[in-house]
Amino acid sequence: MKKNRTKNPKISAELTDGKAVESDLTDMQDLSIAVMNLINLEEHLAFTAMKTKKKEYLVVQVAVRKKRVKLMKKLLKNTEGELWCISKHLLAATMRLMESSTKYIDKDPEQAYSLVKDAFDTYSLFWFLQSVENK
Repeated sequence: MKKNRTKNPKISAELTDGKAVESDLTDMQDLSIAVMNLINLEEHLAFTAMKTKKKEYLVVQVAVRKKRVKLMKKLLKNTEGELWCISKHLLAATMRLMESSTKYIDKDPEQAYSLVKDAFDTYSLFWFLQSVENK
């Protein structure tokens, strides 16, 4: 079978006869990005609750946190010591660096690139720690 690649290989899957056969992200990487977004949502909901003085946002935050914890349990293979919290903060920092980089794309592309590199390096530390044998 011949593999066809869509025009943007960085965000698309390879296709064979219309079916995805290989993704650019592994399942666990995809899950880690979902967790990053949930962490980000928790932060935004907390700030929104404080800015609006509406406690309803904290109720939603609790629901989002429960979902994030459930998914982190699937994602993390090594939680010895402080690795649960370290992992959460590495993922949060990765997302924040990626978001920050978008603010520089037009006005300072070198700064944007530097922030994306920092995000990638931070994300790599997350995966390195998950590869450390849990004894």
